[in-house]
Amino acid sequence: MHNPYRGRDARAFWKSAVAEHHLADMTDVWDPIALNPEDCIATAGSCFAQHIGHALATRGAHFLDCEPPPPVFADAAEARRFGYGVFSCRYGNVYTARQMLQLAQEALGLRRPAEVVWEREGRFYDALRPAVDPAGHATPETVHLARRLHLGAVRTMLETMDVLVFTLGLTECWESLVDGTAYPTAPGTIAGSFDPAAHAFRNMRHGEVVADMTAFWALVKEINPGARMLLTVSPVPLMATASGGHVLPATVYSKSVLRAAAGDLAADLPDTTYFPSYEIIAGHPSRGLFFNPDLRTVNPMGVDLVMRHFFSGPLANVFAPPGHTAERAPEAICEEGRITETL
Repeated sequence: MHNPYRGRDARAFWKSAVAEHHLADMTDVWDPIALNPEDCIATAGSCFAQHIGHALATRGAHFLDCEPPPPVFADAAEARRFGYGVFSCRYGNVYTARQMLQLAQEALGLRRPAEVVWEREGRFYDALRPAVDPAGHATPETVHLARRLHLGAVRTMLETMDVLVFTLGLTECWESLVDGTAYPTAPGTIAGSFDPAAHAFRNMRHGEVVADMTAFWALVKEINPGARMLLTVSPVPLMATASGGHVLPATVYSKSVLRAAAGDLAADLPDTTYFPSYEIIAGHPSRGLFFNPDLRTVNPMGVDLVMRHFFSGPLANVFAPPGHTAERAPEAICEEGRITETL
C-alpha cells in the first residue's frame, strides 16, 4: 500500500519538526518570499508590522517612506511620536482589512468618508488616524488639509511599492452608520464622542475579511500590476472586546478568523505570501515565553526569533544581519492599547 505521507520532508511531521527540537532550533517554518535589496518594501497594518519594517530597514532593505517628517522635530524619536517613520505612510495602525480597503479607495478618489474630523477639548483630530497628532489641530480645515496630503502619499506608496507587508490585527471595529466607514479606534476613546445613533460595533467574519482584502488587492493590481503582498497576523491579543463576551475567547475568535483568511488569501490571490509570525509567537510550543508579563505585548526575544525565521533561507544571504551594536527596535506604537485610557 502507498502511504501518501511517505517521503515527505521532516518539517511535515510534528515529532521531527517540533517535538524533537528546542523552540530556538526550529527551521523551515516558511518558504521565504523572493526579495532583493532594490525592492521597495512598504508596511501597513497592526502594531506588529512595525517590527518587520524596522528589521528590514536595519538589514539594508529599501524601506519605503512616502511621508517623511518635516524638519521641525528634534530627532526621529520625537517625529515617531507624531506618526512619522512608523509605517510607510503616516496612517497609524490599520487594524482591519476594511480599513485598508477604504484607505486605498479614498487615496484613489473612489470614496469620501462622511465623518473625517473628531473633536476633543477644543482640538481637532483626523477620525481615520486619531493618534498621529497627539496635540490635535487648531481647526477642522487643517485636519482636512493634512489628510489630503496624507492621501497623496498613500497613493504614491500604492503605485510605487514592490512589496506590501500587511499585518492583519483585528476583526472587531467601530463603523459609521452613515456610510460604513471603519475607524481604527472607537469614537470617544482617543478623540471624538460616541453616538449610538451614528456609530456601531462590528465584528468582521471570515468572508468579509477575505472579500475586503481581495477587493483591496484588485485595486492595487490595477495601478501597480507587479506588486506583491506578504501577509502576517498579529499575535498581540485584544486590549478589550466590545462583543459582550470574555476577552480571551474574543481574542481567539479574532485571530482564528484572521489566520484562516490570510491562508485563503495567500492561496488564492496572485503574488501573495503568508509569513507565520503569529504561530511563532502564540503557538503553544512557545509556552507563552515571548510575551511580557501583561501576556499581551511581545518581548524583544520573541521579536528577534520572528526576525530570525523571516530572514532565513535565501533571504539570509540577501540581507545581512545588523551588527551587535545595532539599535534596539523602538517600542511598537499601538493605538488599540489606548482605548482604556478614558474609562
